[in-house]
Amino acid sequence: MYRNLAECVKDLENNGHLARITEEVDPYLEMAAIHLNVHEAGGPALLFENVKGSDYPALSNLFGTVERSRFIFRRTWGRVQNVVSLRNDPMKALKHPFQNMSSGVAAANALPAKKKKAPGFQEIQLSDLPFIQHWPEDGGAFITLPQVYTEDPEKPGIMNSNLGMYRIQLDGNEYRVNEEAGLHYQIHRGIGIHQEKATKRGEPLKVSIFIGGPPAHTLAAVMPLPEGLSEMTFAGLLAGRRFRYSYIDGFCISHDADFVITGEVYPGETKPEGPFGDHLGYYSLTHEFPVLHIHKVWAKQDGILPFTVVGRPPQEDTSFGSIIHEMTGDAVKQEIPGVKEVHAVDAAGVHPLLFAIGSERYIPFQEVQKPTELLTIANRILGTGQLSLAKYLFITAEQERELDTHQEVDFLTYILERIDLHRDLHFQTKTTIDTLDYSGEALNRGSKVIIAAYGDKIRELCSETPSVLDQAEGFTRPALMMPGAAVVEGPAFTDEKTARQECQTLADTIQAAGGLSSFPMIIVCDDRDFFTASLRNFLWAVFTRSNPSHDIHGVNSFYDNKHWGCDNMIIDARIKPHHAPPLVSDPEVEKNIQRLFEKGGSLSGIKGIQ
Repeated sequence: MYRNLAECVKDLENNGHLARITEEVDPYLEMAAIHLNVHEAGGPALLFENVKGSDYPALSNLFGTVERSRFIFRRTWGRVQNVVSLRNDPMKALKHPFQNMSSGVAAANALPAKKKKAPGFQEIQLSDLPFIQHWPEDGGAFITLPQVYTEDPEKPGIMNSNLGMYRIQLDGNEYRVNEEAGLHYQIHRGIGIHQEKATKRGEPLKVSIFIGGPPAHTLAAVMPLPEGLSEMTFAGLLAGRRFRYSYIDGFCISHDADFVITGEVYPGETKPEGPFGDHLGYYSLTHEFPVLHIHKVWAKQDGILPFTVVGRPPQEDTSFGSIIHEMTGDAVKQEIPGVKEVHAVDAAGVHPLLFAIGSERYIPFQEVQKPTELLTIANRILGTGQLSLAKYLFITAEQERELDTHQEVDFLTYILERIDLHRDLHFQTKTTIDTLDYSGEALNRGSKVIIAAYGDKIRELCSETPSVLDQAEGFTRPALMMPGAAVVEGPAFTDEKTARQECQTLADTIQAAGGLSSFPMIIVCDDRDFFTASLRNFLWAVFTRSNPSHDIHGVNSFYDNKHWGCDNMIIDARIKPHHAPPLVSDPEVEKNIQRLFEKGGSLSGIKGIQ
């Protein structure tokens, strides 16, 4: 397999998976806009050979399609799946020792290899790198595919390290260029544990940021690995070649990286970081995050800077998720007994919305089937790694037919046919949500709701637009989104108190008209045409623009010993003043980059781009 990123680029080009861009391209907005256009068209990886202001080329869209990722890892893909499978089911190796011998050899060969010194690096300034700004309102330039390496201060060494992918702000705000960088990491990340230990010891945390190298190293930084399986071991396993490293000035140096940034994070020291256009499709705003004091920056002479652009899904990180799912296979089943499937819905920004299929085996003899084991499983899901960042969890168990969580309309229809809204809504309030989600009460703070349904079908869902929805004052243009789910346009959101009153008016109107038993879910929106234009729009807007505890209202709602229920669930998915602004491309930049797609341009042959 590849010893470095340059070998991967050559292989991709030889097999028709890469396009070279020879024209000079501005790293301020242009490179990102080109990437977004090519990715949307399902196009190739892109090598920007002439980056304005830098001598180093840049590579994007490397993992832009699952097919390309399978090609990149074609020689190690099967072995990795076998090793992960053995981690989840060790008895498999005992039952089939000869069949799994190659997996054991692959795992042994993946152990990191310490060397005496790092060859081929030269010291440079941080500003020698391409400073790529992705969206108009970003706070500066960012590194978007870093491999951020830290070690446990109490147990130093590579086998007690964490390798994660946390964005790095290079300039803007209060950062002194070439001396400081912003280190943005979210909750539930391994680096936080290391920094907390270093802070207790009164020590700075040493950080190494590897950029580039074999694609396996980049993927290892985002893999949710089974407990006890090191990212560094996984990097070697997936690369088919041991991770090679040494230390300079006490900092770990990856020998295969194209660039290495070393520095320290001091206890209690932060600086404003952001804004940054992020994967929910909005800007994450400016907040205090740790500041990295740059020690040295190293580069290979032929270094290539890989980058990606994040924004409203689907983007390249969508492919990351698909790759991870294929590689880890049934890992979630092993970690959470009773789970058949968990799907983080990409169209909704991944973390806001989970669909899950569990089991219902606790009381098989009861006459009336209802969620019991499903609630235990749901709480396990919301207590597991990054799944714990979800806001909405729809969960059911198969009964008379098989379900597929990736068939979103069918899955939701199945639940809406069976849900008892007096019983099946379970809230968790004032808890943690995704750092990038601004629908909650404060940074990292919001609520969750488990929507669990099981048993016989209890209603027929209506497939016609309910006319009663526009009879409430201020509400207009109702529309059917899917069986049992309707949207209605409400007045512009002003404040929480007024919003509660408006939704109560809608609820009272429905109740006075005799109810809407065939529509268990009603969405209040501020742009009906956008919500109904596509399922993708609907899922994104509903679940990124609502906080369950504040924005779920109900027809004939009640409290029963602190349990809340209703006849119809009303979700207020209007844009609120505290929400972050959505990502919008710069029209002038979009116009400027068309030169590359016109006849004679480097990308004139890319299909699907006008």
